[in-house]
Amino acid sequence: MAAAYRCFSPLVYTLALRAMQDRAAAADITQDVFVRAWRFRDSFDPNSGAVPAWILGISKNVILDGLSARNTQHRLVVQTGANAEAGDTRHQDVDTITDRVVLGTELELLGEPQKSILRLAFYEDMTHQQIAARLDLPLGTVKSHIRRSLIHLRDRLGAWNAAS
Repeated sequence: MAAAYRCFSPLVYTLALRAMQDRAAAADITQDVFVRAWRFRDSFDPNSGAVPAWILGISKNVILDGLSARNTQHRLVVQTGANAEAGDTRHQDVDTITDRVVLGTELELLGEPQKSILRLAFYEDMTHQQIAARLDLPLGTVKSHIRRSLIHLRDRLGAWNAAS
């Protein structure tokens, strides 16, 4: 086996390096080829082929195993990264939905005219003057309601976020 290693290890290493494009992986494959050859030395039949063909057959199998393992590892890394990103997106979606539900509930608790004023300002993107004209309220009253309502919502949502 030592003579086979001295004779064929450069060839096995070169084949592995070409396939794997990684010196460390090629060295590992070369070692694995000769370990397998030693383990399965009883299966070698000199009548069915020469030692070089037998070593190259083992090399082919080990290289294919190495490529398969590397591809599987790469897929798992990509999949895990994708799942982590998807998990982050799902987490953000849940947070967004939760925030909307809580905000909607808090808006309902404000009462009128604050609820209508905030809905017009933020959901319908109306200016203060447009809201005043639509609800037939003085402009200063609309501005005061918006300011007080936002302060109230900030305090309520701050308390809700601290509790969650």
